[in-house]
Amino acid sequence: MVLNFRLYRILAIAILLIQSLSGYGQEIGLQLYSLREQMKTDVEKYHEIIDQWGIKYIEGGGTYGMSMEEYLELLEKNGLQMISVGGSYEEMRDNPQAAIDKAKAFGAKYIVTFWIPHPSGNFSEREAKEAVEVFNKAGKMVKDAGLTYCYHPHGYEFKPYGKGTLFDYMLDNAENFDFEMDVFWVQMGGGDPLAIMRKYRDKFPLLHLKDRKKGTPGSSDGTGDVETNVVLGTGDIDVAGIIKEAKKNGTEYLIIEDESSRSVSQIPQSVYFINSVLGQ
Repeated sequence: MVLNFRLYRILAIAILLIQSLSGYGQEIGLQLYSLREQMKTDVEKYHEIIDQWGIKYIEGGGTYGMSMEEYLELLEKNGLQMISVGGSYEEMRDNPQAAIDKAKAFGAKYIVTFWIPHPSGNFSEREAKEAVEVFNKAGKMVKDAGLTYCYHPHGYEFKPYGKGTLFDYMLDNAENFDFEMDVFWVQMGGGDPLAIMRKYRDKFPLLHLKDRKKGTPGSSDGTGDVETNVVLGTGDIDVAGIIKEAKKNGTEYLIIEDESSRSVSQIPQSVYFINSVLGQ
């Protein structure tokens, strides 16, 4: 495993050097949840490793027990930039200014809500419409503050509605917010990530890229086995096609999220895969 880690690190850095000359326009990021277990043991080491993987942009929102000043110094030391922070549904409903202040403290450009509260397995028209109202209201405040607000779907939004799905309803009625598509969860819920990107070309400034082990069954309640997260390009999601579409659409950040226990060995391989597709 050590040999593979070093090999893919070298390959990723080599491709990044090529990318710097070519100017792709898309940047690779990492959702820090991918290293949630590792951060429990050595925060500084794993931020250094992110830099070694050739990743400069991160998504998070916590400081791992450090003061904000200490954590920002750690990011600066490793050449890392926080580009997106989380804002819970309740926070964006009741106190969006707190999320705005947090984003600005980190120097982040995006605020993302990752979950809409609902009875398990029973996301309905009512929850979708209430969420759109909350997101548009909060999104106006976020927009006025010079930032962008996004919603991250988890697969439960793909219940039939009208001539499409509840997710189509949300996309069609998003006036003051955009979306961070998680291609794994969209496919888990029965959606087609690539088709959705082609239909709604200007709605996805952020993507969560993760691939799914071949043969994995879908799920309509936003849950699944995280160990089915595999190296990008080795599963049953058309990640290469999605990356190419992201280039056409002007998606700003391609954010790797690997929730599996193998994330440390898989992430550098995924970095290499993204850069190889961007370089085509």
